[in-house]
Amino acid sequence: MKILECMSRDVRTVNADEPIQEAATTMADIDSGILPVSKEDRLVGMITDRDIAIRAIARGRGPSTPVQEVMSNEVRYCFDDEDVDDVLDNMADIQVRRLPVVNRDKRLVGIVSISDLASGASPAHAGEALGEIARPSTLHSQS
Repeated sequence: MKILECMSRDVRTVNADEPIQEAATTMADIDSGILPVSKEDRLVGMITDRDIAIRAIARGRGPSTPVQEVMSNEVRYCFDDEDVDDVLDNMADIQVRRLPVVNRDKRLVGIVSISDLASGASPAHAGEALGEIARPSTLHSQS
């Protein structure tokens, strides 16, 4: 199975220049803790509810703080024509539960989660990947 067969196509983004309050409002509206960040029609980062809490609020920064000041700049993504098993292995290696999905022109076309991939992979493979994702690591330090 290919990623385009199981990804969510209805993906919302936030602009890098927008305030974190706008990102938080969008997260609340769509019941998600993560948003892709765009600038000039390009994917430039990801912001999570944890980024807002740790990198902004905990450091005394207000709701008008631009998203680009607290987002994760390193964008990990997968392609819409990749095999589910390959992406599942990659998610386990980099310890993420969601990835933005781009086409071969590197345009954002969706987002895929570990639960989306579980439907296209064997239950054992999905379970192994989740175990790797959940293992303790300093890979995603908030500092």
